[in-house]
This record gives sequence, C-alpha cells and structure tokens, in this order.
Amino acid sequence: MSAIRKSLLQLMFSGSYMRRWNDKLRPVELYEIDKQAHKMIVAWMLTLLNSGGYSAPERLKLQQEVIEKGLFDYFYRLVTTDIKPPVFYRICKNGKDYAELTEWVLKELRPALGETDEGFRERLAAYHRNRDRSGLADRILAAAHHYASGWEYNIIKPFNRFDEENQATADSFIARLERTDIRGVGDLIQGHAFFSDSPTAFGRFAKLCGQLRFQIRWADTPRVPETSVLGHMFLVAGYAYLFSLTLGACRARCVNNFFAGLFHDLPELLTRDIITPVKRSVNQLPGLIRDYELQELERRVFGPLLEGGHAEPVARLRYYLGLEGEGVASEFDDTLRDASGLVRRLSSFEELHAQGNDDARDAKDGTLLKACDNLAAFIEAHTSVRTGISSPNLQEAIARIRAEFRHRALGGLSLGTIMADFD
Repeated sequence: MSAIRKSLLQLMFSGSYMRRWNDKLRPVELYEIDKQAHKMIVAWMLTLLNSGGYSAPERLKLQQEVIEKGLFDYFYRLVTTDIKPPVFYRICKNGKDYAELTEWVLKELRPALGETDEGFRERLAAYHRNRDRSGLADRILAAAHHYASGWEYNIIKPFNRFDEENQATADSFIARLERTDIRGVGDLIQGHAFFSDSPTAFGRFAKLCGQLRFQIRWADTPRVPETSVLGHMFLVAGYAYLFSLTLGACRARCVNNFFAGLFHDLPELLTRDIITPVKRSVNQLPGLIRDYELQELERRVFGPLLEGGHAEPVARLRYYLGLEGEGVASEFDDTLRDASGLVRRLSSFEELHAQGNDDARDAKDGTLLKACDNLAAFIEAHTSVRTGISSPNLQEAIARIRAEFRHRALGGLSLGTIMADFD
C-alpha cells in the first residue's frame, strides 16, 4: 500500500498558487512552482558540468543530493510562504531564531510528509537543522536559485522603476552569481544579460526552458489556479521521485525518474500544450506532432547545445525523452541499458522493477512517469473543480483518471488508494 497520501500531493501542488514578488508590480503572475522548476533545470545542468571527474556512483550520489535538497528547500518555502528574503536572511543569522522557525516548519510538514520512505523525513529535518551550506550540492542549488530568481526579476524590473529597491535587487543577483565558484555560471550570465540575444549555448538553453512558465496548460479551459507547462513538469518530477522512494528504487532509477519527469514536456516549448481530445481528433495527428517535435528539438535545443560543447546533457535529454534505443517510441516507455550498454525497451513496469533495480542498468520508469503525469493532471483538474471552477474538459479528465487508477497498482504503490483519498 502506498505511503504517499493526498496531503503530500496537494502540498507539492500548492506552489502553483503561491505568488512570487508579491510586493512588486508584475506584468504577469509569477508562481513558486515555476521558479522551482527553472531552478532545478539549471541545477541539473550545473551538476553535470561540475562532476565531470567523478566516478559514476559519486555522480549519482551528487545528483540525488541536489534533488533532495532542492525538494527540502521547496517544502520549507511552502510553509514559510511570503517572508521577504532580507527578513529571512536576518532570521538565519540568529541561530536561536532560525532553530525556532525550523522546528515550527518541520512540525507543520510532518503530517503531510507521512512516511515516504525510511529516511526521507529524517534527511529533510537534518538538512534544515544543519545550517552549513558549503557542500557542492548546496552551492549548485544556490547558484541555480539566484539565476532563476534573477531571471524572474528581469521580467518585472522595467515596471518597478519607481521602487527604490529596484536596481539594488536586480544587481544583487548578478553580484551573488559572480561570487560563486560553480563552473557554468559565467555562461548563464554572459554580459550580465539574462535575456541576451546571443548568449552561450547553456544560457540559451536556460532561457528557453524558462519560457515554459508562460505556456498555460488546458489553454481552452477556465481553471483555478492556472498552471504552466514548466510548473507541471516540476510536479511530475517531484511525484516520480517520491514514488520511486516508496517503491525502493535504486539511486539511478530515482535520479532518472526525477529528471525525466522534469523534462518530459520539453517538446511543448516548440509545439505548445495540445490537449488530449485534439490529439485524438485526427488519427495521424500524434505522429505529425512527434515528427515536428523531433525536428525542432534538433534545430533549437540539441544542435545549439552540441555546438556549444554540451554533448553529455544532450545524450541524457535524448534518453529521458525516449529518443534513444531500439523500439523506444515515447518518454513513457520503460527502459534500461543491457550488458552492452544499449538502451532496451521493456514490456512492463514489473519487468523493469525485476531487472532494472540496479544503478548499473540506468533504468527509467516510463510507466511510473505516465502515472505521475496523469496524477498531476488529476490534481490540476480536481483543485479547480473544488474551488468552483468546472468545465466538461475538467470533469472528463477527472472521471477518466479515476477509472484508470481505481484498481491499479505499480508494485507496492496503490494508485487506487491515492484515488480513494480524493473521494
């Protein structure tokens, strides 16, 4: 039976209506979950760039540390909500005040977190009680945080010229990023321009990914809250990671499932979000969309990264998106590497769970990712209906996913139990 319940799923989703820069004039609304997604995308790239000399086990350990600490920071932020950074930094300088705030946050989180695995909650508590942030994972996350926040602020800066803090706030992000020793940060802020017309390949990739916050899901359907493609990707990534822990997945599966979830809708940067009924309306449409996605991915994403010397991130993205391996047709296929290193598609979750729970197999749970994708869509639709904003599209999605999950389980993960929490 699943240890993850409705409360944790809703906690993850709550960043979708947590506004950022709430004391500033904003031309568009900026939400916490979008910022976290952008941060983790940048952190992924920085992790690859800064661990080139590591052994495979060391790299996996670092990647998992980045994932978990990123989630730990996100959960903390959800509880402390709208404390302005200068106020929070002052609290952090006082050991007693920080300890009191942290114990209150942990107390608030405890009911929602439940028992995701034997040690997740304990690791979260230990992380927040220890104020040392000098490790490589911490410095990577700090750089990614400052970049994602600075990227946001560059959007609203022209509209806040009357604000006496405006320029100092904008300058603070560049100043913090210039002080870091993390490789790749200079590529992100080349020329001190977050929106440069000709940034480095890495800077261009980070900028493109950030634009997914402006693509709203269910574009033809009134919803509250509206959610972006970028935020949805983070939600799927978080769900996939937490479910992987409950299933006892090896480190490689946990890491791959998170990042595959984080990038699974990257092609929508090129095609926009096309809802399921439209995709089903013409038999050939899914294939046409897929072909166009592949062409544009090569032209706008993979090609520039390869030209910029980023072959490894491209290889990982190809794997996450289901573009590598004989018989692999989708990011939702279950895959692993055989003894020769070739990517192989497996027939089911059960087969992967039996054969691929070993770091050396580099497995990815496509079936689990698809379930998380559907679950995130269910949460989006259910939340809107619960707030009084409904439509036939939302009702159809809720009914379809309920019916699909009602009697379904993936190993020890009972999707039916999760659905029952929402009844």
